[in-house]
Amino acid sequence: MSANRIYIYKRYERFWHWSQALLIIVMMITGFEIHGSYTLLGFKKAVDLHTIAAWTLLVIWAFTIFWQFTTGEWRQYIPSMKNVSAMVLYYTVGIFKEMPHPFRKTTVQKHNPLQRLAYLALLAFISPLIWGSGLLYLFYGNWAQLGIDKMFSLEGVALVHTAGAFMITAFFFIHVYLTTTGHTIFAHIKAMITGWEEVDEEHASVATEQGRRAPGKA
Repeated sequence: MSANRIYIYKRYERFWHWSQALLIIVMMITGFEIHGSYTLLGFKKAVDLHTIAAWTLLVIWAFTIFWQFTTGEWRQYIPSMKNVSAMVLYYTVGIFKEMPHPFRKTTVQKHNPLQRLAYLALLAFISPLIWGSGLLYLFYGNWAQLGIDKMFSLEGVALVHTAGAFMITAFFFIHVYLTTTGHTIFAHIKAMITGWEEVDEEHASVATEQGRRAPGKA
């Protein structure tokens, strides 16, 4: 089959992806130093850098949410149970037997059913957990003024934030592993750098047809 390419990831998506990845790595390194796991930058520098990275990521997320709703890209994250079992079978058995991938990525369907469920869990559970506890931690000195000093304990907030950090770390490394499961080990990473996904001729024709039928297309 002849090699073809389809343009999957727009320029802003790629910027958002890599800037988010960099900031999460910074927060993981500094966060676990703040936790006392090791000494690298020193406690104060680690706290300062962790805080700057967190605020920067929140700003990027705000722009990204605006971008997704104005471009319609939010539809990519609508969860679906269709073909979930096929994806589970592929990742647990098929991938080790070199079976064909049951999902074909297109411009209107960039995430397979398992990815959509994973992103839903991230947005609905893990993100509120870590951001809520992080903001409480950051503004600990204002608890009495806000009238919430009797509602929370610093130790409890710290434990919740640490649990969220471990969840984000697990999500991050699973995501990195799954990027290596393309037709070559760096195929998915290359696509996220260039925007272009390399596919076979049949896949390209399916993607083109879906693109024509997408909302807003002629």
